[in-house]
Amino acid sequence: MYGPARPALLVVAHGSRDPRHAATVHALVRHVRSQRPEVRVGTAFLDFNAPTVPQVLERMADDGVGEVVALPLLLTRAFHAKSDIPSVLDEARARHPRLRIAQAGVLGPSPLLLDAVEQRLYEAGLTPADKRGTGVVLASAGSSDPEAMAVITAMARELRRTGWCAVRPAFASAVTATSPPGPGDAVRALRAGGLERVAVAPYVIAPGRLPDRIADGARAAGADVLADVLGPSPELARLMLSRYDEARAGRRLAAAVG
Repeated sequence: MYGPARPALLVVAHGSRDPRHAATVHALVRHVRSQRPEVRVGTAFLDFNAPTVPQVLERMADDGVGEVVALPLLLTRAFHAKSDIPSVLDEARARHPRLRIAQAGVLGPSPLLLDAVEQRLYEAGLTPADKRGTGVVLASAGSSDPEAMAVITAMARELRRTGWCAVRPAFASAVTATSPPGPGDAVRALRAGGLERVAVAPYVIAPGRLPDRIADGARAAGADVLADVLGPSPELARLMLSRYDEARAGRRLAAAVG
């Protein structure tokens, strides 16, 4: 039985033609449900996959849900978090005026994401003792949004502070003269700097076309270690619930001030 005082959680994923994407999202949501069985959790996609955000919100409204926290399953605050999701939520508010909908913050940046990146590197064969002799390429899918680019660069700096010999950010797409290099270029740059061991850590949640491009670039450049995507990890599930709790607290504070 879901707790009546607890808002429902709607996880909003980007969606992809690659079936691995939706499978990963659903696996991650199952982790979230297992940690908060008292919370109703729904999954929706912006594109390519079903159900859509309006479809899930319609179902929740029909079931008498009074409050929903919509959580963007995104690592940075770029176009989808700033435009697409607010737009579709505004349409839902107009359609269901009794349904209170809050948009939670995106997942990143967060120390839990750094924990997840390191865990994927260890699963790929590295150990904490390897840090001092290993350079890491933190490879994002990419964005044309300067704020998102800055977040990836800052996350690379934070990862470097955990003890890795060197960390370089890279984008699989939207590479411009002012953005970080592609994954292959970053691997070659670390190698040119004298590092004998270079690892690539995809800073993406689920498999798909751009993560495949990261992997292809890493292999072509001769990376020694290629970690997996972040995937349905415990770290991400904990982070999603943290963002849900923050959104709930923000709504309570707003109501008290009002």
